[in-house]
Amino acid sequence: AGKDGFQPQSMAYVLQADKLDKRRPQAVDKLANCGRDLIVVDYSYDGAADGKWTPQEIAKIRSGLKGRKVVAYLSIGEAEDYRSYWRASWDRGRDGKPDPGAPAFLEAVNPDWEGNYKVRYWHEDWQVLMLKYLDEIIDQGFDGAYLDLVAAFEHFEEDNGRWIDHRKNPATNRTYREDMIAWVTRIAKHGRGRTKGFLVIPQNGSQLLESEPYRRLVDAIGVEDLFNFRHQVLISFYSKSNHVVLRVKLDAPTILIIVLTVNREKT
Repeated sequence: AGKDGFQPQSMAYVLQADKLDKRRPQAVDKLANCGRDLIVVDYSYDGAADGKWTPQEIAKIRSGLKGRKVVAYLSIGEAEDYRSYWRASWDRGRDGKPDPGAPAFLEAVNPDWEGNYKVRYWHEDWQVLMLKYLDEIIDQGFDGAYLDLVAAFEHFEEDNGRWIDHRKNPATNRTYREDMIAWVTRIAKHGRGRTKGFLVIPQNGSQLLESEPYRRLVDAIGVEDLFNFRHQVLISFYSKSNHVVLRVKLDAPTILIIVLTVNREKT
């Protein structure tokens, strides 16, 4: 069971509800009637700021099943250039490199994900920006936040092709992992300070479960591609190491959510 007794047995993960149904009311109905205990959606029907779900829509989705929780996707480890907080002046040339005058937290674009920029997630300006975004989510009536890019600390642990566990951040004098734990903790305190029982569900970054306070903080953890990637069964070191961490550290009341990546190939 989770911290508040929530025991989801099923989950729907829909980040592009406009692809679920081009008609917004019908998309709401499909989510409401999907039969899942936990639903993760983007804060917006179509990703745009003017497409934000209304409190009434979130309430209708929640009402489709007794005890259901509806949580909002929130990327806390990378900046997304299609979000309302993004400013074109940060990378006016669209070359993937921050322009002069861009926020100090902004780094280069993620080469594996167009439009997503690495950030120094420990930076105060970034955290204040994201907490304002979190306030929007709370005002919409969501039951919690599903935090993506929690594993962003791995980017800063890399050094010329090798990874250094618990690498120290010279900007904070803590490790990059400790900085991420502090960031998730701040999010949890902010959310729960406004809404009792606000769910905090990080995705990936299972190494952080080595921290007992972190395990007690989060309500669940989502793990992508733990058993498979696209159509292949994983037997890599990544998968094996995650199995070890999760088996040893994933003690009650934290819930494990397995997120399988589906690759629809054109035929």
